[in-house]
Amino acid sequence: MNVADENRLKLMGAPGSPYTRKMLALLRYRRIPYAILWGGHQNPPPGLPQPKVKLLPTFYFSDANGEVEAVVDSTPITRRLEREYAGRSVIPETPALAFLNELIEDYADEWLTKAMFHYRWYFEADRDNAGPLLVYWSLPTLAAPDAQKMADMFSKRQTERLYVVGSNDVTASTIEASYLRFIDLLDGLLQRAGYVLGARPSSADFAIFGQLTQLAIVEPTSAALTRARSARVRAWLDRMEDLSGVEPASGDWFTQEQATESLKPLLTEIGRVYLPFLKANAAAVVAGKPDFETEIDGQVWKQPTFPYQAKCLQHLRETASALPDDVRAEVRQILSGTGCEELLN
Repeated sequence: MNVADENRLKLMGAPGSPYTRKMLALLRYRRIPYAILWGGHQNPPPGLPQPKVKLLPTFYFSDANGEVEAVVDSTPITRRLEREYAGRSVIPETPALAFLNELIEDYADEWLTKAMFHYRWYFEADRDNAGPLLVYWSLPTLAAPDAQKMADMFSKRQTERLYVVGSNDVTASTIEASYLRFIDLLDGLLQRAGYVLGARPSSADFAIFGQLTQLAIVEPTSAALTRARSARVRAWLDRMEDLSGVEPASGDWFTQEQATESLKPLLTEIGRVYLPFLKANAAAVVAGKPDFETEIDGQVWKQPTFPYQAKCLQHLRETASALPDDVRAEVRQILSGTGCEELLN
């Protein structure tokens, strides 16, 4: 193995993992040399450590002592890459826009993924599509009868776990309506500047891209809906796959005035569906409740509590609290009337 190969950042992931796709596209854009190991934690690569929490993608970083550590969670990994690799940043330079980027990235990672899981396993046609793909993505040489048995078993297990993300007969219409509104909102942002926060991609763009690689391409039901709703969004995904040739400039980010005008509709959608979920979930976690029921967009929402997403809300509030007073005032102006401004309270 030559030196160039040794310096490649290793990660394990799967094509059906939106977070894997998020990070691969981000690595290409940032021109960070990498080696992807296709697989999962049921068949981990030999000689590499296991993470404490088995999630995809799993990155393998060298620590201060030269030991390899397995690291998961795409958002903190993205920030680590910002510290360790210079240039082509995916985090806006201005603190106000950086906070909005963090909020939108969190929405994509934690709310849009509900739509991804819902569309993958709620409808029979989508289940029949996803099951074999998930098998062959990991085991391409498996005989067809064996693959189908595994697909049936996996599909049954995942369908029975739909409730974990809040997908059920009561919440289905809320998830689906929110997804279609989001596609319309994204279409408008892309038409204006090409990306969500201006004329260059942010970590929020890559988070959205990751979820849509599944929703708009893999899952038949949501893919057809997306294509009918916005050919622009569908085309954007193909471009986002590899942005290594884009040459960003600092002036490509939105100004405060542009952010206020352009992002208000998307931030209003986040305040309409995601913030009510975050607050109700966090309250249930604090109360020690195993599940909770609230109202989102005028409809009943119920699901098990999710401690990680309580941490997401805490992080957003702490990040907002740490902003200097003048920046908080700027963010408050942008968030005014969206339902997200209470993050600053």
